[in-house]
Amino acid sequence: FASYYGDHMVLQKEPAGAVVWGYGEPGATVTVVLSKDSGLIIMKKMVRVKGPSGTWTTVLDPMDRGGPYALTARQGSENVTLWDIYFGDVWLCSGQSNMVMTVLQIINASRELADAARYPYVRVFAVAPARSDLELEDLERIDLPWSIPTAENLGHGNFTYFSAVCWLLGRYLYEALGYPVGLVEAAWGGTPIEAWSSRRALQACGLLEDGGSPALASSTSLHHHLSGPQTPSVLWNAMIHPLLNMTLRGVAWYQGEANTFLHADLYNCTFPALIADWRWAFHAGSAGQTQPLLPFGFVQLSTYRRQSPDDSFARLRWHQTADLGVVPNARMPSTFMAVAMDLCDEHSPYGSIHPRDKQNVAHRLQLGARAVAYGEKDLVFQGPYPTRAVLEVSRGLLNLTYSQELICRQRDTQAFEVCCSTPCGWLPAPMVAVGSRTVTLALAGCGTLVLALRYAWAEWPCEYQSCALYNTQGLPAPPFL
Repeated sequence: FASYYGDHMVLQKEPAGAVVWGYGEPGATVTVVLSKDSGLIIMKKMVRVKGPSGTWTTVLDPMDRGGPYALTARQGSENVTLWDIYFGDVWLCSGQSNMVMTVLQIINASRELADAARYPYVRVFAVAPARSDLELEDLERIDLPWSIPTAENLGHGNFTYFSAVCWLLGRYLYEALGYPVGLVEAAWGGTPIEAWSSRRALQACGLLEDGGSPALASSTSLHHHLSGPQTPSVLWNAMIHPLLNMTLRGVAWYQGEANTFLHADLYNCTFPALIADWRWAFHAGSAGQTQPLLPFGFVQLSTYRRQSPDDSFARLRWHQTADLGVVPNARMPSTFMAVAMDLCDEHSPYGSIHPRDKQNVAHRLQLGARAVAYGEKDLVFQGPYPTRAVLEVSRGLLNLTYSQELICRQRDTQAFEVCCSTPCGWLPAPMVAVGSRTVTLALAGCGTLVLALRYAWAEWPCEYQSCALYNTQGLPAPPFL
C-alpha cells in the first residue's frame, strides 16, 4: 500500500467508493480483499500493476458507514493487511500556521487534550512538511500515520501536529453526524497560496511567464526573493499531489496571512483558482469518486496589529470572498466561510497573528459544513449582510437593510465609513439607529454624494467577540466594501 496508509484509517463511505492504491511488480495481479474482523469477506477486487511506475489502483464498492474492517492486498505469496478500518467521511485540512497550531496551543488546551480519548472514531493523519520541484506520486514523509486521537498526538508540540482547527472541526462534525470522520492535515506555516497552487492554477491567474517560469519576483510594493516553502507549486507538488487518489468529502483551508504582502490583490483570482483546480484534480485522481464540486470551507483572516493603518488584511478578507462579501457565491459555489475578525488575541504567546480561540473558528466552520456540504436545511451558518442601501439626502442619512435580525454589541464604533470624493477620503459614518434589520448611518461629512461604503475595514476591526453587528445566533456580520 502507499506509505501513508496504516491501521486505524477512515475511508470514504457511500455514495462514493473509496480508492485504494499501492505498489507491486509491474504486470503482476494484486488481489484486494475487504473483510470483517471475523474473517467474513465483504468484497474482493483483482487489479493489474501498471508499468513502469509499479503502481495499482482500485475503487472499492460504496460502503455504509461503520466498521471495523480489515483490508488485505496480496501479490503472489506476499500480502499486507491493515486493521481497524472504518468507513465515514474524510476531510482534508490545509493552509499555513493558524491551521498548523496544535491542540496544545489553544485556550482550554488541557481539557481539550483530556477529552481526546472520548473520540476514538475521529481518526487523524498528518503529512510531514515537504517541498518538491516536481509533482510527486507518494509522500516523502509523514508526521503522523493514521491514528486514534490521544493527548500526545493532538498536542505533539507547537506548530507540529495535530491541527487544532482540523481536530475541532472533525470532532464537531462527528457529534453532529454520529459516524466516523477521518482528518488529513497537510499544512505549513508562513506559506503563500502560490506554493499550494498547481502550475495550471497559477497560469489561470497570469502568474506563469510564457517560458513556464513563475512570474513571481515582484509584488505590488516589495520585491521578494521567494525560496524554500514559499516557492510557487512546491507544496502542491509534495503535499497535495500525492493525496489526489483519496476519495474526500470536503476540504478546510486556513491561509492568507502570507498573501497580505505578496500578490494580495491577486488573491481574488488565486483563491477561486486553487479551489477549482483542487476540485478538478481530486475528482480526476479518485476516478470520479470525489465529487466535482467538493465542498470547500475556509477561515477568513483574523487580526494582527491593533492600531495598524495598513489595510492589507481588510483587502485580503474581501478577496477571500472573490470580492462578493459572502460565500457561497457565483464565483465560489459550494464554499463556506468562518468569519474570525472578532476572535482577536493580543496577548497570544505565539504572537497576535495566532489567536488561541480555535473553538469558535471550528464551530463557525462546522455550521457552514453542515449547511453547505451536508445540506442541513434552515441552519443559520453565516452572519447578517446588507441587502440594500437607501440615501435620505435631506437628512444626511443612509439606511441599510440587512438579511437577518441584528444584535448590536458596539454602538460607539467607527465600524462604518463612507467615501464622498475621488480619490476616496474615508470618513466615519456613525450608527444613529439600529432596528431589528436596519442600520441608520449619519453622513455628516458627505453632501449629497456617497460613492462607497465599507464596514469593519481594518486590520483589527473590533475587540474580542464585540464587533458592531451580529445575528441572534452570535455570528458576526462579515466585512464589506
